[in-house]
Amino acid sequence: MTEQAVRKAIQVQAKPILKWAGGKTQMLGDLLPEVPASYGRYIEPFFGGGAMFFALQPENAIIADSNPELINMYRQIADNVEAVIKRLKQYENTSEMFYAVRSQEWTLSPKEEAAARTIFLNRTCFNGLYRVNKQGKFNVPYGKYKNPKICDEEGLRAASVALKKAEILCGDYLLVLDHYAQPGDFVFLDPPYLPISEYSDFKRYTKEQFYEEDHVELSKAVIRLHEKGCHVVLTNSNHPLVHELYAPFTIDVIQTKRHISCNGSTRKGEDVIVTIPPKQRTLIKLLPQSLPNQVAAYPPTRFMGSKSKLLSEIWSVASQFDVNTVVDLFSGSGIVGYMFKAQGKAVISNDYMAMSATFTKAMIENNSVTLPMDEAKELLITHKESDHFVASTFKGLYYTDSENDLIDTLRTNIAAIRDQYKHAIAMTALIRACTKKRPRGIFTYTGQRYNDGRKDLQKTLAQQFLEAVEAINKAVFDNGKINRSKHGDAMDLRVEQADLVYIDPPYYSPLSDNEYVRRYHFVEGLARDWKGVKIQEHTQTKKFKSYPTPFSTRKGAADAFDRLFKKFASSILIVSYSSNSLPTQDEMVAIMAKYKSHVEVIPVDYKYSFGNQNEAKTHRNTVQEYLFVGY
Repeated sequence: MTEQAVRKAIQVQAKPILKWAGGKTQMLGDLLPEVPASYGRYIEPFFGGGAMFFALQPENAIIADSNPELINMYRQIADNVEAVIKRLKQYENTSEMFYAVRSQEWTLSPKEEAAARTIFLNRTCFNGLYRVNKQGKFNVPYGKYKNPKICDEEGLRAASVALKKAEILCGDYLLVLDHYAQPGDFVFLDPPYLPISEYSDFKRYTKEQFYEEDHVELSKAVIRLHEKGCHVVLTNSNHPLVHELYAPFTIDVIQTKRHISCNGSTRKGEDVIVTIPPKQRTLIKLLPQSLPNQVAAYPPTRFMGSKSKLLSEIWSVASQFDVNTVVDLFSGSGIVGYMFKAQGKAVISNDYMAMSATFTKAMIENNSVTLPMDEAKELLITHKESDHFVASTFKGLYYTDSENDLIDTLRTNIAAIRDQYKHAIAMTALIRACTKKRPRGIFTYTGQRYNDGRKDLQKTLAQQFLEAVEAINKAVFDNGKINRSKHGDAMDLRVEQADLVYIDPPYYSPLSDNEYVRRYHFVEGLARDWKGVKIQEHTQTKKFKSYPTPFSTRKGAADAFDRLFKKFASSILIVSYSSNSLPTQDEMVAIMAKYKSHVEVIPVDYKYSFGNQNEAKTHRNTVQEYLFVGY
């Protein structure tokens, strides 16, 4: 296009290129007042004739359709309009040429010729319909118009100027919305109308249909857009299902004309315009609060992902809801469940790690039992020959020979404890002692290469064990509720009542791993006495295979969140997740919005205590921790 042609095109008001059954030109007077005064991007995933787009001519737009022939035409008008015009000038309005062109396979032609073919057939076929047969062949008959305007040069150039500002996509509307829609965007939805009829697929689709269940799925996507903070305007017929699906929003009924009915008496119809404003996210406020003194009694851990530094923020959010029973679904170190116990809630703690379930058995489910220090000291003395499993299996890897012998003695004596809570206290103390005697508290390496001489490493294992028993005893208290510790898969957990479910799963990131077993396999083995696992003898660390978890891949994590949110859809949901993990913030909101009418995101600045890419003090550790709240 020459510079002079561009200037002239800008002066011409762009308008739809095609005649389009169901086009929105006649409704613009009612639609345009619903457009927000300002917005981010304009997104229209059922583009069709594009009447709204050409009326607005947005500076930043995403336009899409599932019809590849249609999208090819718009792309060619945007990028190669003069070539399309040149091709169009070669066509004549005769039935012979019409049927000859109609018989061509558009995918075999050069793209600009295919675009011209689309326009020619649209301008000369009956009523401007788009219809294909089962083989995907265009089969609308010749329209017999006397003088159709096949090549509107000025109009095409004006359309080209508008289309150049848009990203033009071919794809399913759900994929487009999920990938591109952001808070503040304006989304215009003009899907195939209800009721389903012989004309319902003329508007957008080739061999595809759009059934009632598709409209239900569309309404869910609209709710997600609303929750995300998008401004949405949707059109459809005045059908009962539309009113049912969009009952919470403003629905205006508009008198319209139909152009594809053979019977003049049925050409009048009623359309609806549904206006969905962006959701205001101001209900949940983050007001950090002081916590009960009892929380400080919980023995501190270096457990990866522990939320000990976020307790005030978590409670600030949770305290805004009236709940009695709280489920800590991935308890980890147990500190969050313990905090809820200190706040007087009935707590159900769960984790797939046996060591985590041991912690919560000792200090959350247990309301009153302690392990007397004289009994604890007796556990350090050999009363029965041990199996020497640790001494033989892990010789020279993590501890001295004498320390390995003491661990075997403690294992043997703890196994003989009949009281379940004393057993849990003793095993928790042993785990804690082993962790404190290990540089960095992990088991991903052997030897003492990270020994920095800190005080914990100078204490004997026996001293560490007894100090741990004392600390755990001090943490035991009765909150007047029946609390439970569970050991199992979160997907399988059954609870009679869960007013609030706190979810802090392993975080998936392509930059790091989330394998708790790899870091803590030795103490996890202690907790379960290596039952049900097979040590990988070929590995230097003598680890056992990590438990299967859906949170090891991006898709697996997204699917797992979807299943969990569905499982606990009747509970208030609070989810901890990191800004550098996947699914992304928007994806998490969209998943949660499928099951909760209100979804809010509370960002919290956070710094992890150690890294896992040998960069413990790099910028990767400073992130935002998100609290996703669904209610």
